[in-house]
Amino acid sequence: MKRIAKTKKDTMEIAKMFLSKILLEGRPRGARVVGLSGNLGAGKTAFVKAVAKHLSIKEVVNSPTFVIIKRYPIKKKGAHKFLFHLDAYRLKNARELMALGWKEILADDKNLVFIEWPENVTKAMPKKTRHIRISHGPDGHRHFKI
Repeated sequence: MKRIAKTKKDTMEIAKMFLSKILLEGRPRGARVVGLSGNLGAGKTAFVKAVAKHLSIKEVVNSPTFVIIKRYPIKKKGAHKFLFHLDAYRLKNARELMALGWKEILADDKNLVFIEWPENVTKAMPKKTRHIRISHGPDGHRHFKI
């Protein structure tokens, strides 16, 4: 499925639609994982911010590039208790992700995980990972391939 965001409001709507869709799917064994791919500045973190807002997360959500992983409690009632936001941009391989407690995060079905740059840690990604590719179009808009 393809979507185009011309504004931040459009990104919010795409995030809402995507979140509604994945939350309607059957409960996974372990965490629900979404991989976000795209060039620097494509809008990966902006998408996670939109998801967080729909989950009633009050904390400021910003890029975890330097800390690599952030955990936010989800206030909205539902199947998930924590939103994990990871940025694998600086990781060299899956082993580095494992050192951050990746297996424990994946084991808990109450975790909703969004990981930027999943292609850097392909071997560590679960088979049922959902993928979103975000790119800049020639028109300056964000193009989402879900």
